[in-house]
Amino acid sequence: MNSLLLTSGFAAAVSGAVVVAIAVRRPALDAEAVLAELDGDGPVLDEFTTQLHQPLLTRLVPIGRALVARVSSLLPRQRTERIRHKLLVAGVSASLGPEEFIVLQGVGVGAGLLGGLLLAPLLGQSGMALVRLVALAVIVGLFAPVAWLSRKRDERKASIRRDLPDVLDLLAISVEAGVGFEGAVEVVTRQFDSPLATEFGRTLREMELGLARREALQNLKRRTEVPELSNFVLILVQADALGMPIGRVLRTQAVEMRSKRRQWAREKAGKLPVKMLIPLVFCILPPLFVVLLGPAAILITKNL
Repeated sequence: MNSLLLTSGFAAAVSGAVVVAIAVRRPALDAEAVLAELDGDGPVLDEFTTQLHQPLLTRLVPIGRALVARVSSLLPRQRTERIRHKLLVAGVSASLGPEEFIVLQGVGVGAGLLGGLLLAPLLGQSGMALVRLVALAVIVGLFAPVAWLSRKRDERKASIRRDLPDVLDLLAISVEAGVGFEGAVEVVTRQFDSPLATEFGRTLREMELGLARREALQNLKRRTEVPELSNFVLILVQADALGMPIGRVLRTQAVEMRSKRRQWAREKAGKLPVKMLIPLVFCILPPLFVVLLGPAAILITKNL
């Protein structure tokens, strides 16, 4: 089993070396091209030489694109859509696609396998201990991108939930001042620099392109998946359909969201003692006991 794992790691390393060698491979020497360059006024760089002067990561981009295209053709459409939706909710869909995320997971698995094989001899692991260590490293490499995506999603949702009362206040003030709903949304996008303002700006662009307000707001709800914002969108759509004054609805929702934010603050304050218990017991109390009871223990030891 040990030799099999080492062989797999060596094969992965050789495959990576072959990919890099293909990326930097020099073509066969062309004598006519060399003579033409010597006869010219100055050095003329061919396409290969121009690419060779670029950084290694830039030269590996075509290989990465080809790999992403191959992964895209192999993935089921439903799984691709699920990953795309998760990236959209996390706010990283503009810089990372579902195929690239799958490739990132594959790179994590390869890095975990190679890291486990390299770390095992340093720790003196062999046999089943080696297999467990390599399996643990592979699992960590596989789920590290998932954990990163979950953290980005939670941070974005927390930011939207935190800014929602202030945004609703500004919307209500703008609408009550005589500005239309689209104009109030534009005011929000100018005054705020946050994920919520970015999403409202995207909603405004969709409405400017001819999408109905109801559909644009429904898209906003799907892109965020924040229950408070989803509730606001539902109430706003109903008010728009029934002909109710939007300003009154916005003011009511702003007051309710501000009350909920105070409740969130109280809830977090109530959780602080429980969260502080672990560092208090394991990090603060032991040094304190050493400082306070250490001299007494030394005196008792000397007297005995």
